[in-house]
Amino acid sequence: MAQKGLHADAFTYSALVNGLCKNRRSEEAKSLLTEMSSLGLTPDISAFTALIDGFMQEGNAEEAFRVRDMMVASGVRPNMITFNNLIRGFCKMGRMEKVVELLDEIDRMGWKPDVMTYNLIIEGHFRRQNPDEAFQILEKMKRQNLQPNFHTYNAIVNGLCHGGGSERAASILQEMTEQGLEPNVALHTTIIAGFCREGDFEGASKMFDTMSERGVLPDAFCYNALIAGLCKAGKTDEARNCLVLMRERGLVPNEFSYGVLLHGFSKVGEMDEADRCFQEMLAAGLKPNDVIYTSLVDGHCKAGNFKEAFSTFRSMLERGILPDVQAYSVLINGFSKVGKMEEAVQIFSELQEKGLNPDVFIYTALISGFCKTGELQKAFQLLDEMSSKGIDPTVVTYNSLIDGLLKSGDVEKAKESFQGILQKGLAPTGVTYTVMIDGLCKLGNIPEAFFLFDEMLSKGIPADNFHYNVLVAGCCKVGMLDRALELFDEMSSKGFANTLSFNTLLDGFCKLGKLNEANQLLQSMVDRTIKPNIVTYTTVIDCLCKAAKMDEAKRLFLEMQEKQVMPNAVTYTSLIDGYSQGGNMVEAFTLFDEMVKKGIVPDDITYGVMIHAYCKVGDLARAFKLHEKMTESGGKLGLSSYESLISGLCEKGDFSVASRLLRGMAEQGFRPRDETCVAIIHGLHNMGYVDEAKQLLGTAVDRDWMPKDISLSDLASAL
Repeated sequence: MAQKGLHADAFTYSALVNGLCKNRRSEEAKSLLTEMSSLGLTPDISAFTALIDGFMQEGNAEEAFRVRDMMVASGVRPNMITFNNLIRGFCKMGRMEKVVELLDEIDRMGWKPDVMTYNLIIEGHFRRQNPDEAFQILEKMKRQNLQPNFHTYNAIVNGLCHGGGSERAASILQEMTEQGLEPNVALHTTIIAGFCREGDFEGASKMFDTMSERGVLPDAFCYNALIAGLCKAGKTDEARNCLVLMRERGLVPNEFSYGVLLHGFSKVGEMDEADRCFQEMLAAGLKPNDVIYTSLVDGHCKAGNFKEAFSTFRSMLERGILPDVQAYSVLINGFSKVGKMEEAVQIFSELQEKGLNPDVFIYTALISGFCKTGELQKAFQLLDEMSSKGIDPTVVTYNSLIDGLLKSGDVEKAKESFQGILQKGLAPTGVTYTVMIDGLCKLGNIPEAFFLFDEMLSKGIPADNFHYNVLVAGCCKVGMLDRALELFDEMSSKGFANTLSFNTLLDGFCKLGKLNEANQLLQSMVDRTIKPNIVTYTTVIDCLCKAAKMDEAKRLFLEMQEKQVMPNAVTYTSLIDGYSQGGNMVEAFTLFDEMVKKGIVPDDITYGVMIHAYCKVGDLARAFKLHEKMTESGGKLGLSSYESLISGLCEKGDFSVASRLLRGMAEQGFRPRDETCVAIIHGLHNMGYVDEAKQLLGTAVDRDWMPKDISLSDLASAL
């Protein structure tokens, strides 16, 4: 303008100031006011008001007040628009004390707050979660004969719904209607979403019905709010029905509709439904984003469907959607949790090749995975890599390392890692202490476990039933039953004792052969109305069987079934073994047949016990038939089963088969006893199989199956 000989007037400058302020360029706008003054132009009220609003929007209240002072000094009197701009800014900042000062100033200047003023203050109080103050302002507004408008009620409804007051918000809508104002679909949607956040789906459904009664048709946003709320609460079937209803009413579900539903299905592990929802979305021509793909990958990982998880991840790449760090993190975490470290490392390498930087969560997932697989060297290499990249490990990282170290038996290094938490300025959590106490107890280091337990309590971290159960188990393991009982009484007085607690103590009594105490404890459970479970009964039954108290074991076996606690393979195996050891083979075989008829699948131990029983009565045919069934089901013979079969074969004089079975036993990693080897070698020799006997003798000596002080020549001459 200046180049063409034109000069801007006050109106032009005001327009420029207003435009700059709207674009958050208030400092430049202020320089224009200075330029106006140098040209002898006086800014009008709109220019000053726009600049005040600009600075308030940017959170610069001090500069806004300087402009207000400049305005007054220029002889321009602030009006309610000016004050409302100041009030709006302070309300957004949460500085309600400044709002009170401004109201006093408004009163001194003879102005009256208008509806907008009160609306802004009401919204400000709700932003600070002060609903009582907000309603006081509403009442004050009414006393000033100012009628609340749609924006007033909108502020109240939004504030209440985001503060857990959806029921009250619903009543506000009724008041609004009585005032001749019609609540729109957005207000109803806000209340529906509020009810969903509060878990009040009956309230949400009622509001949904009220909409129809008022002639307000729900839109896609309304349905989406309901679908999102239902999914968050795990009510995926109801959410799916909402989507169907939405389509029936002519509304088109969008990416958000399918996204929240898919996330809901993934969250509760309904991956078939999640996949179906994903396919529907694609068929509708909608494009899933990285968040939707990540939800699907995460769901498949948590469900153990790693093939599908990886396939979904690859599909994401093929569609040109670039995964972010979160997407890679989900996949790495999924593989690491189940010990698939080769796959996890492959994804980790790919992430870095894409130029993305792994965060602390990814490193922690990998470290945790390597600790679970016992690859502690790799875990510590990753810890060093983290540090070199300036990524600080979290307490969760250290917890994983401590757990891995204790499981490997390295108590000293676990203690170092525990100290590392403190050296990093971090505070050990309840999980840290739990891992340490559990690990030390399992290693039999009870004094240190109690020291940490006391330290944990002194730091204000409360103990729970897990801590007590771990300590009780630890005490039982090293024979400290008196201390275990003290802990048990302590946890009982705190209301922590549960079925697991009783089972832990029962196991301790049983392992030390204290049957009377075990029976008393079992009765105590019943007296306290704590239901014994399958583990409870099986623990005591096994103990009774080992003590050859078979009548008591059978009585308890029948009692558990009367109480609808059904025996499992372990229960049957304990009884079968007990009867077999006591020579009551008929009862042992009867129980095995009963077990199979009930559809209870024998495990390797059951097969082993039965093979031993059949060998004991000389029924090798049935013993080998069971061996065959066991192999077909993927089972493997144990050492005692091999020895039972070999012993049975030797008694029958079938030394050649015994010799082959001995080699098969060695191939499974078992070391035959020297007596077994001698028996077979001696049998082969006596049967005239001298070469075979010598060959087996050579193998036995070479593989160190025979005592080192017996030479080959000594045994050969003996043969």
